Amino acid sequence: MRATSRAARALILAVSGFALVCTLPAVRAGATAWSPWPDVPAAPAAAVVPWGTFALLAGVYLVCELPGRCPFSGGSTPVAAGSFFPLLLAAAFLLPPAAAALVAVPGALAGRVERPPAAARRLWRAAQLAVAVWAASRAYRVCGGPATLGGGPGEAPLFPQALVPACAAALVLCLVLTALDGAILAAAERLPLRRAWRGLLFRSLGPHLVHGLAGLMMAVLWQGPYGPPSALCVLLPMYISCWVFAQYHRERAAHRATIRALVQAVDLKDPYTRGHSERVGLASFMIAGELGMADDRLEALRFAGILHDIGKLGVPTRVLRKNGPLTPEERRVVELHPEYGHEIVRGIGFLDDARAAILHHHERLDGGGYPCGLKGGAIPEFARVVAVADAFDAMTSSRSYRRGRPVPAAVEELRRCAGTQFDPRMVSALERALDRHGWSPSAPVTADEAGEPGGTPDAGTVPPGPTAPPAPTAPRPRTAPPAAPAATPPPAGRGRRGRRGR
Repeated sequence: MRATSRAARALILAVSGFALVCTLPAVRAGATAWSPWPDVPAAPAAAVVPWGTFALLAGVYLVCELPGRCPFSGGSTPVAAGSFFPLLLAAAFLLPPAAAALVAVPGALAGRVERPPAAARRLWRAAQLAVAVWAASRAYRVCGGPATLGGGPGEAPLFPQALVPACAAALVLCLVLTALDGAILAAAERLPLRRAWRGLLFRSLGPHLVHGLAGLMMAVLWQGPYGPPSALCVLLPMYISCWVFAQYHRERAAHRATIRALVQAVDLKDPYTRGHSERVGLASFMIAGELGMADDRLEALRFAGILHDIGKLGVPTRVLRKNGPLTPEERRVVELHPEYGHEIVRGIGFLDDARAAILHHHERLDGGGYPCGLKGGAIPEFARVVAVADAFDAMTSSRSYRRGRPVPAAVEELRRCAGTQFDPRMVSALERALDRHGWSPSAPVTADEAGEPGGTPDAGTVPPGPTAPPAPTAPRPRTAPPAAPAATPPPAGRGRRGRRGR
């Protein structure tokens, strides 16, 4: 857990301690009763644990989580988070709260972990699920759930009365998981709680209510004449939904592979800017996060930042690798790269939202940019974000003809040009993101890493480096003379050519 922040470690330990307190009644002396079926116990229900039911539920959940993969997906796609929540809710309906909380622990501790630190993530997952299932089981009993479930000789479930406590338990499970997810996100990434919780409840409420109904179906079948084997048949629809998720996951993986191949092609053609595209994608992602953009727009904007220079594939290599200053004609050729990039990605459906940013990321608020000379609000929002991210990385990265600026100096230059060249709102958002996460210009990220859930830059601001000679504010070709200011309007006639098209 050393790689975890101090606040996150404290939260993990606190929730783990509370989970331990919740499960202690299940193992206290004299509170056990062995039964492979959920028979009505002679002792009070709260004091008796049907360990046969517990063992079967915990074993099935462990078997489902241990591989961490869906056997019907035909590949190595991880199982969707929450695929087996109906099993945990069935445990909350069939077992006392303390025992129900323990059902999730073995599977959570042995389950697959995508990113380090593995130990901290497994411990958090186990504690989080234990507390959530315990709370759901308590809510189920407060609402009179056991009385509606039946299970005794000749007793049938009471419908629709049984739906109320089941939905209440699913709602409590959703609320607890959402609260803990937002809390760990805020602690680990130093986000405001309001922002960390934003949208979590509404995205998960519907699926959890469906899980509650599936869990109720399992509990009813478990109590019925055919027993646990019939209840376990409910797992089949869950595996089918897992297969559907696997196809979606594969499609996203194919998208990332496409992006990675395009970026590598640009890096091979212009190796002096290797890593620049990925860093612009990351900076764009950081800016969009501060602006509160929706998740789907975050992804599209990250792709736009990564592919903003894809049009360099259409620029002659001799121009990109030229060691001396560019001639006016060569500069006009280089300034065609946004239009080339727009044409390259035109036929790629999932990049539709990124095309405008690729085409217009060299526009200026005062109308002096290219290729179309757009002004102010006419410039697409994505393009204004990528322009700031592009300029920031261009200033902080070292090139063969100059050294990179320190981060504070680059931010100050962006501030100076805000309102004329850059959108002040985007500059402010980048500044806030840097204060929160810091920046490491020497450490490029891959196209996959930049968009992983929870994948944020390392905390801590990069120490200012040695003073560097003046650098261009906006991204420029590698061969451009370093003394030329970025805010200089493009050569005469370029904007008109851009408006006419190619």
